[in-house]
Amino acid sequence: MSSQAAEYVEVLVNDPVRLYELLDDAEAFLRRAPQQFAGILVTRHDPGRYTLTLSDTVPFGETRELVLS
Repeated sequence: MSSQAAEYVEVLVNDPVRLYELLDDAEAFLRRAPQQFAGILVTRHDPGRYTLTLSDTVPFGETRELVLS
């Protein structure tokens, strides 16, 4: 199985107070995808931009974080 993402969501944050709310919503959206092989990888590209992807490099049912900046 390759490590390609099946789906992703980009989160752009202008109001830091809403950061966790927006990330939680994006994670809940991805968890609704019909699959049983991938966990969720949250990548911080900068303080206002995050991507969440389904990734088979993360165990199913888990969420991991990666910080690029």
